[in-house]
Amino acid sequence: MGSIRPRAETGKLFIDFSYQKIRCREQTLLDNTSTNRRRLEALLVKIENEISLGIFDYAKTFPNSPRAKKFASESQQLNGIPLFSDFVDEWWEENAFRWKRSGIKNMKSILNKHLLPKFANITINTITKGDILKFRAKLSDLPGRTGTKLSSKRINNILQPLKSILDEAAERYGFVSPFRSIKRLPVKKSDVNPFSLVQVMHFLDEVRPDFRNYYSTRFFTGMRTGEIDGLRWKNVDFERKLIYVREAFTYGKMDTTKTFDSNRDIQMSSFVYNTLMEQRKITINYSEYVFCNHVGRQLDLANITKRIWYPTLTRLGLEKRTPYQTRHTAATLWLSAGESPEWVARQLGHTSSQMLFQTYSRYIPNATRQDGSAFESLIKNCTPTKSKESHEFSK
Repeated sequence: MGSIRPRAETGKLFIDFSYQKIRCREQTLLDNTSTNRRRLEALLVKIENEISLGIFDYAKTFPNSPRAKKFASESQQLNGIPLFSDFVDEWWEENAFRWKRSGIKNMKSILNKHLLPKFANITINTITKGDILKFRAKLSDLPGRTGTKLSSKRINNILQPLKSILDEAAERYGFVSPFRSIKRLPVKKSDVNPFSLVQVMHFLDEVRPDFRNYYSTRFFTGMRTGEIDGLRWKNVDFERKLIYVREAFTYGKMDTTKTFDSNRDIQMSSFVYNTLMEQRKITINYSEYVFCNHVGRQLDLANITKRIWYPTLTRLGLEKRTPYQTRHTAATLWLSAGESPEWVARQLGHTSSQMLFQTYSRYIPNATRQDGSAFESLIKNCTPTKSKESHEFSK
């Protein structure tokens, strides 16, 4: 027969009961009051009833208890169903080789920060839909990097590996995945807030001279940050006027591009060609990278965004927006000029033009061309007014 007693040194109540012929004492944070005693006595009755029926789940009742994993492991040996943490180890070994370095880093963060602290010691087939919904609700109260609560998109990203893990375990061990009827949270579409061509030219006039070539290339190629920061001279073909996008600089290391279809050949406009020819004079003898810092290494995005990008927008009185808008700007300028959506999709590394129509439909005119010449005509007489003076290399 179990009991509820206070701990002498703290006065906090603990539950004292026997399970599988082992005496178990589980500490609570409740003070020794009559109300708290009644609450714990009711819990103790429930525990003893479940033990007698053979359905008591130690890990679910006391998820933070050191004993939970011990009892769950013993149960696992009897029925062959692993703990969540043990199945995660197996799932990781089977899948990690497929992920990019950035994906591995993100997955480790999600597992160690969110999923394992919550589910590690629970037998995987006992996780319920209610457990997941409660977990999701708690995530919605957590602060993000900016101090605001986690966004729906971030919560969905955290839950996606949990879904993959539980779906795979359900298939292997013959239980119904608790995710079967849980829908993703609705996510607000990211804002497309491109610059006009006039704003682009004003920006290039105002930006620090040693970064003018960098931002010119960003604005008029639509390259992602990792792609342009990892661009090497060996992948710039002046003879064919092509930029070969084959790798990206992410999380401080060179890696493959975002997706297989991100590997592409970007057709240089005359403006981009001239910009890169000028940049070649500056960095070709210092670095294998087209755009680099004073020691020939890749640029630090956070640093230049804070020191160069945002201050330039402020001086021009332009709305604050992320550097990713240079990619949106390239897309909208091409489309507004009348370029073929299929051609634009190839430039950006999309598998089809469907995403372009979804994202940029208001910028697509009825008549389109096929070869980039429409944009050439648009930009021909619109160039930065300041001379293209540049420092030797960006600091």
